[in-house]
Amino acid sequence: CCRCRLSCHVKRHYSLLPGKFSYWIHWLGEDFPINSCVYRIRNIGIMAHIDAGKTTTTERMLYYAGYTRALGDVDDGDTVTDFMAQERERGITIQSAAVTFDWKSHRINLIDTPGHVDFTLEVERALRVLDGAVAVFDASAGVEAQTLTVWRQAEKHHIPCVCFLNKMDKPAANFCIESIRQKLKANPVLLQIPVGSGKNFTGVVDLLTSQKLMWKMKSMRDDGRVFEVKALDRSDDPDLLQVVSDARTALIEQVADLDDEFAELLLTDFSENFDAIPSNKLQEAVRRVTLARKGVPVLCGSSLRNKGVQPLLDAIPAYLPAPNERHHDVVFSTTSSAALCSCSVTHFHRRTPSQSHYYNTACPILYICSERMSRLLVPFADQHVEIPSMTAGNIALTVGLKQTVTGDTIVSSKASAAAAARRAQNDSEAGKRSRECASVILSGVEVPDPVFFCTIEPPSMSKQADLESVLNCLQREDPSLKVRVDPDSGQTILCGMGELHIEIIHDRIRREHGIETHLGPLQVAYRETILHEASASDTLDRTVGERRHVVTVELAVRPVDVASVGGSCELAFTEELEGQLSAEMKEAVENGVHSSFLQGPLLGYPLQSVSTLMQRVTIEPGTSPAMVSACVSRCMLKALRLAGGQVLEPVMLLEVTTWLKDEERSETSRAVMTTRCS
Repeated sequence: CCRCRLSCHVKRHYSLLPGKFSYWIHWLGEDFPINSCVYRIRNIGIMAHIDAGKTTTTERMLYYAGYTRALGDVDDGDTVTDFMAQERERGITIQSAAVTFDWKSHRINLIDTPGHVDFTLEVERALRVLDGAVAVFDASAGVEAQTLTVWRQAEKHHIPCVCFLNKMDKPAANFCIESIRQKLKANPVLLQIPVGSGKNFTGVVDLLTSQKLMWKMKSMRDDGRVFEVKALDRSDDPDLLQVVSDARTALIEQVADLDDEFAELLLTDFSENFDAIPSNKLQEAVRRVTLARKGVPVLCGSSLRNKGVQPLLDAIPAYLPAPNERHHDVVFSTTSSAALCSCSVTHFHRRTPSQSHYYNTACPILYICSERMSRLLVPFADQHVEIPSMTAGNIALTVGLKQTVTGDTIVSSKASAAAAARRAQNDSEAGKRSRECASVILSGVEVPDPVFFCTIEPPSMSKQADLESVLNCLQREDPSLKVRVDPDSGQTILCGMGELHIEIIHDRIRREHGIETHLGPLQVAYRETILHEASASDTLDRTVGERRHVVTVELAVRPVDVASVGGSCELAFTEELEGQLSAEMKEAVENGVHSSFLQGPLLGYPLQSVSTLMQRVTIEPGTSPAMVSACVSRCMLKALRLAGGQVLEPVMLLEVTTWLKDEERSETSRAVMTTRCS
């Protein structure tokens, strides 16, 4: 009874309790109704170009929802989702952070994603688990480079979006609708008109309800929680009234073109007066257009100045889909087993209790990995609340999975895991992807190839094992980080998405694991080749103990075209010699030649594009294979020196595609130039 009474008290006086405590109290109720209503859940992400205002917008959302009691600032390093030391020092988002909060009887699971291109995988795997997204734009810059990237990622996952034009208070701010239409190839559906511009930006006009939302800031410390809502009347600015009237008419016509149901309603019931259509009918039509991805609603505001964030919060449940409204291409085939995707969310129809056994379908059929969930947690950036179970459509954290990595599918039935592994094995053997396999195994995350490389070295050899262990852990956390050992130089190579990505990894190794590593440039993988044909012969006559070894070798070397052999080296025998040598001696000759290929005569780099012809090999009885190999290597060295050597530098194939402007475009719409650069 005390628990229920306290919970009801919190609901009545929600805004009076201090910040985080007021929100966490909600979890005292075990049967909190939102936890069981899939249609009241919204899994969304904030995506944008770097410095467009994603984290600031997220911070305002948490504040107005009652989760935080003070407004954090990126420059001060006290925001909720930027909790890493590197994020607070640099003022950028590096790692996606999930937070859960409630807004007007809806539960919102929000992921704040990075805007830097080096951390594009964070956006990719966040969008993989989301049902909708909020694209934030800098109103003074419009669509930027990384905006295009994240927009393409959202389109790949078929995610409905809402656009938020941020920073409307900047002097150079403009309503960048045309930029969205032309660069993103999207169909923006304008829902708000700004009131004022630059420093005079004071609010917005809602085109659906024809209401004016005004934030009258009395001081710089005003948090924007209170704003004035009133209907437009004749006393307002005539220019504003005309702009709103034209914009609302254009909105109704645009939605009618995109939604047949709304068009039929418009023509049958409101054909004489389009302005009389109810705002709720127009909103329902905009929602259908958004879910069908025929258009994207556009709102505006200034997160830093605390203006326009509450209408954006209202737009999330109004226009973005619930988990049960998303039609994924992955559906688990049996209702008796729960299916989950690591770092993802799956819509299944059972509660997921903790202390449960799950099985990883990514393992081979003969080794089905058993995983145990020891705890279930609701994410609040770097803070978490433990819960006994989680219903369909939610995003949760779990503790205890040891074998599972990003993109793996885990199921609660061992038989289902075995069936999935069996189908995957049959599919790989057949060399094609079947729909049966896709219906059992959830789609994973596509990891882009690395583009930046450098070497990493421990402070001493005693720390080498510790460094390897740390790198293995970091690779599991971040699939875009690759670690390999160069076969030529023996160096440990870090492969990442950019210089900043590698710099962050290096800093984490130092701070979190206490290993002072050194990053350095890669050693250039030079090669050597020969310039001319040459022949050589050599005889080895050596007595070891009472055993005499005598072998005579004659061979020829010549340069060959890279295109014909792909840069590799070749070894051939004459027909007569092919029949004379035994298998053991032939292997000894091959070993001698191949050892010479690994170390050129000039600087000791491996050879490339060299063909060797063995012309004569005379071996006295009792000669060991090791002596044959030694004689062949010595003869090869003579021939290579006579042929003259050259050091080869790496060569890259570069393709440049040039698109002509519309007025200059002809039948040949693009020119492709391919050149070789050394």
